[in-house]
Amino acid sequence: MLLGQVPALARQTAESGGPLTPTPYCDDGDDPTIPQMEGPYFKPNSPQRAVLPGAGTPLTVSGYVFGLACQPLANVLLDFWQADNSGAYDNITYNFRGHQYTNAQGAFKLTTIVPGLYPGRTRHLHVKAQAPGRPILTTQLYFPGEPRNNTDTIFDPRLLMTVRTVGTGREATFDFVLNVPGIPPTDPPTSPPPGGGTWQVGVTYQAGDRVTHGGATYRCLQGHQAQAGWEPPNVPALWQRA
Repeated sequence: MLLGQVPALARQTAESGGPLTPTPYCDDGDDPTIPQMEGPYFKPNSPQRAVLPGAGTPLTVSGYVFGLACQPLANVLLDFWQADNSGAYDNITYNFRGHQYTNAQGAFKLTTIVPGLYPGRTRHLHVKAQAPGRPILTTQLYFPGEPRNNTDTIFDPRLLMTVRTVGTGREATFDFVLNVPGIPPTDPPTSPPPGGGTWQVGVTYQAGDRVTHGGATYRCLQGHQAQAGWEPPNVPALWQRA
């Protein structure tokens, strides 16, 4: 399901009912002599960190990891690696490499830079995602509007991030759906959440809506139906403090 040539987030498509579609994997193909899905530049044992420092255009990538029944998955391992601003991979140390785990609400946030162009490829981020005790998903994330998206044979539009420019940097969102069965969440309560304010579980918010929570005002960044655990302070991908 595409929304303006960008796939709808899993948290939005879930509202239509039925199981979610798993995030597809990508066979990188950077080096034809190494038939590995992650390509030739993956390195195990990356440091645990959510910030990949370096020079370039600032980029944050945030979102959630869900199972097939739209239940958020906690403690999912997300291992990211990418090219630097010049399109080169560091194969000696661990620059622009790091792993993190989703929190109790299934959320993650990566702070990095926009990767440079690698020869023969469009702009992309690599990631491995693994729920506890489940198989590893190896895939890539792409940027909308890139000219090379049309010529990259590996590019998959289902893996496009939602990206917007904020100041001198960019903010991207993407929801992973892992092949993990489960029970769909029950209908969320409609009572006001702890912390007070106008934000409420079960309400469908549109981009630009303003709410209060815990004494602060927040502006909605993208349309969604509020769920328990998605309080404005907890989900910077959905709410920005006004």
